[in-house]
Amino acid sequence: MILITNPFFIEDEIDILHSLLEEGLSLLHIRKPDFSELEMAQFIHQIKLDFRANLVLHHHHQLAEDFGIERFHFSEKERNNLNDSPARFSKPCRSLSTSTHSIEDFNALENFDYAFLSPVFTSISKENYHPDKNLFEELKSRTNQQTKMIALGGIDSQNIQKVLEKGFNDVALLGSIWKNENPLKQFKLCQQIVLSHSQSQA
Repeated sequence: MILITNPFFIEDEIDILHSLLEEGLSLLHIRKPDFSELEMAQFIHQIKLDFRANLVLHHHHQLAEDFGIERFHFSEKERNNLNDSPARFSKPCRSLSTSTHSIEDFNALENFDYAFLSPVFTSISKENYHPDKNLFEELKSRTNQQTKMIALGGIDSQNIQKVLEKGFNDVALLGSIWKNENPLKQFKLCQQIVLSHSQSQA
């Protein structure tokens, strides 16, 4: 299960993130599109060294080496602007991910470990952001099995089970955590559903 940071300031955010990581959050995508390089560095600096391997950097990739981060995410626009293959991305890299919004774009991916496909449902965090197509129907046209497909958009404890049963490899959470009065409790509930599903598939 993946968590994306709230793009905006959240009170006690670092403490909450530490609690989630201590509870077993495997990947934390740091997405703060309005942060300057300095603000991003200050933000990452507050996260315990023990969790640097769990961090995925969306912006200011040049900071990665200083902080020992080896996971990078490219937006759809950035991916389309890459002149060279991301497989030859110059920085030390354990994992590359990207964002897609159609099954055609997802199927065309090469050299990415996983990709978000969104929005699956109406977004919890973005106003008026809802699916134009039924992505569960689109899944039937999936040809790319090399890249893990991650469901994003409106994912919460009520629909995670359905998403996984329909064929997504994993889920990414954003609004369901950050819009909740108790982010940790909500995370643990979602985590338990994902773990139960994976155990039933084993």
